[in-house]
Parts: sequence; C-alpha cells; structure tokens
Amino acid sequence: MILIGLGANLPGADHSTPRDTLATALREIEAAGVTLVDRSSWYSSAPVPASDQPDYVNAVAALETDLPPGPLLTLLHEIESRMGRIRTERDAARVIDIDLLDYHGRIDAGWPILPHPRMADRAFVLRPLQDIAPDWSHPVTGKGVAALLAEAADRADVQPLKP
Repeated sequence: MILIGLGANLPGADHSTPRDTLATALREIEAAGVTLVDRSSWYSSAPVPASDQPDYVNAVAALETDLPPGPLLTLLHEIESRMGRIRTERDAARVIDIDLLDYHGRIDAGWPILPHPRMADRAFVLRPLQDIAPDWSHPVTGKGVAALLAEAADRADVQPLKP
C-alpha cells in the first residue's frame, strides 16, 4: 500500500478552504494517472509545534501507481506548487502539504526517506491513517498504528470534521 498524508491550514490561491484544496489535490493526483484507493475522514488538528497558526485540516489517502517513490513524490510536489504552495521555513503555515508516508513498507534512507521520518510521532497522521489502514505497522519499529497513536503526545488535538 502507498500512503500519503495531506494537510493545509491556509486558504488556497483561489480562496478555497483548506479542505476544498485538499480534495482538489486528490482529484489532481487521480488526473495524473494515480489510483486513489481510499481516503480517511477529514480531521482538524492544532499546528505542530504549537503556534498561533490556524488549525490544520488533515487526511491520509491510499494510492496505487507504477511510479517509483521518487517520481511519485516529485508529482506530489508539482501538484503542491500548482495549488500555490510556497516552501519557506519548516513548520510554516501552508496552503497545502502532501507527504509520501509509506511505499509498500519500503525502508529507504535516500530520497525520499521512507517511511516518512516523523509520521510515527504525529497524531494528525496516525488518526486518519487508522481510518483506512487499522492493521498497518510501521516498517522500521513494527509498532501498529493504534500503539503509535496511543503514544502520540498530540492525539487529543486531532478531531474529526463534520462531513
């Protein structure tokens, strides 16, 4: 299974809400020939690290594609750019963020780093991941998503959004 994380906390370039921006990104991914297998519910989460930024909208999606990890991440970055993402400082507010979380359980320290190096600590990734892959285990630690979520310090800050 290929897993991506999506997040946004600023209006899109077209003044769309963060949730609408993320939904559009998923359509763009599909238009590029990547199959969307599943998507979690939408969640609201406080910024990490804590700041005065607006809350984020987050989701996790499962994909299928023949693209290797590097070209897939390049495609995701191209979609971010088209949607108005400007990379500034780390952890800055953003129009959109799409992360490659896991690629069929591959472990790779090159580019891209797999699994995503901070996913196991972030409830805003783990809670939506649990929606679509409750039996998923971290390829490095072997811990299941439920165990990782129980250990995540920010788990109380992640709340489901109404449909």
